[in-house]
Amino acid sequence: METEEKSKWSSFTVTIPLNVPKEMISEALSSQQGLESWFLRSAIFQNPEGIEKGRNETIQVGDTYQWMWHGWNDEVIEKGKILEVKDNEMIRFTFGKAGIVSLKTYQQGDETILQLVQENIPLEEDAKLNFHVGCKTGWTFYLLNLKSILLGGLDLRNKNNELNMD
Repeated sequence: METEEKSKWSSFTVTIPLNVPKEMISEALSSQQGLESWFLRSAIFQNPEGIEKGRNETIQVGDTYQWMWHGWNDEVIEKGKILEVKDNEMIRFTFGKAGIVSLKTYQQGDETILQLVQENIPLEEDAKLNFHVGCKTGWTFYLLNLKSILLGGLDLRNKNNELNMD
């Protein structure tokens, strides 16, 4: 029972149907410009040699990143590394101390599905709230925002950094 309890806190999955082609989803996930359109205030990528990538340049395995969010001050920076990229199908990356995140698209009937899995979440008590509950809540919002934007809707993010969200 204890192992089962631990495993339920070590990962989570968020799935959302998107009525758009896989290529549109991939574009939104695979570059600085794409990620900044629905998710981040700033998404800087560097190749393994330490050279900053262009805004529209596709991320590759071994690239590192520094991300900042709207509504959070400049001291809140997430750093990580791209672990896996499969064209129009999957992106996998380290997510700071919160584990590893995979974003995968697949077809189910007529629907294109985007599935996010965050795994290897630390099992300390504070990680349950900060990384399991906090990240799952955050990802649910951002994937909904991605859907809104891809379907021609509103950007739901708070872009006013004067409204402190921490």
